[in-house]
Amino acid sequence: MIDPVNKSKIPDEWMARSNVPKEELIQGIESGRLVVLSDGSVLRRGYTTGTTASVVAKAAVLSLCKPISHVSVPTPVGLRAEMDVHAVNGHAIAVKVYNDHESDITRGLEFVADAREIDGIVIRAGKGIGIVTRDGLETKKGYPAINPKPMEQIKKSIAEALEEVGLRGAEVTLSIPRGEEIAKLTLNSRIGVEGGISILGTTGFVEPWNDHLGEMKEELIRSADKVVLTTGRIGIRYSTMLFPGYTVVLAGSRISEAVAAAKGDVIICGLPGLVLKWGDPDMLKGSGYATVVEMLELDPSNERLKRAFNMAVKKAHGARVVVVDRDGTVLMDSGEKT
Repeated sequence: MIDPVNKSKIPDEWMARSNVPKEELIQGIESGRLVVLSDGSVLRRGYTTGTTASVVAKAAVLSLCKPISHVSVPTPVGLRAEMDVHAVNGHAIAVKVYNDHESDITRGLEFVADAREIDGIVIRAGKGIGIVTRDGLETKKGYPAINPKPMEQIKKSIAEALEEVGLRGAEVTLSIPRGEEIAKLTLNSRIGVEGGISILGTTGFVEPWNDHLGEMKEELIRSADKVVLTTGRIGIRYSTMLFPGYTVVLAGSRISEAVAAAKGDVIICGLPGLVLKWGDPDMLKGSGYATVVEMLELDPSNERLKRAFNMAVKKAHGARVVVVDRDGTVLMDSGEKT
């Protein structure tokens, strides 16, 4: 069976070890909500802030015509996400679902949307959604911190609602009442997002293993003769394209543990933010830059970038290190022939 979110193969023996009834397990995997580990245990994915915002936005529009208690929205990976809501007269409230990602501080956070009928689709950010204050992020400086993927997801969800109820358009204002409070527990202010949290999510789902490598991954890494260790969803996409025939494994920020478990032909591939900071955790100290991406965009010849890459190559213990940007361009490659 293939996991529909990360496209990895789930061995039959892992599923056979699970105590979850087979039909329930398959249904949970197919929905994107359940993840099976090598010992048969099951973890639950959550929904991103982007998916939750999409749910509450759609519910608000639908409720202009009738009360709404449950909503289904599209996700960037093609699956549907479903959540309970409370929505009436254009005002909707949804609570971000719980998951098995131990450090997801947005679990249980209340999202609110208010809709009114207009021509076209307009999305506004209210209280609790941060504003981007620096260059180098996916969203431009001065705009609400809603990344492009979730913005597209929210628009599609609103469009579905408009078609369902036959309205010509809607203005939707999103807010997160405790967003500013929660943002103080994040790194937002350090990277250039002020006044609230960010609306994020490339798949629509929150992985349950973001803070730890996970037994399933260690076993997968150990058993692969040719493996690419990558840092995130974009890394998975480009690693699969750049290195066909390799097993691609999401290691997140636990690159060192993944390298220690790997054998044979090993490649580390990912975006500069994680790979270079893994090489040199202090590369931004005293640099004047908030993020690695900002440094790359504004000062691509900065010596700190090269030094961090060389340190990553040293820490890789013989593994090839490849850094790619968000459009798949290879920026640095320790295996490049000169």
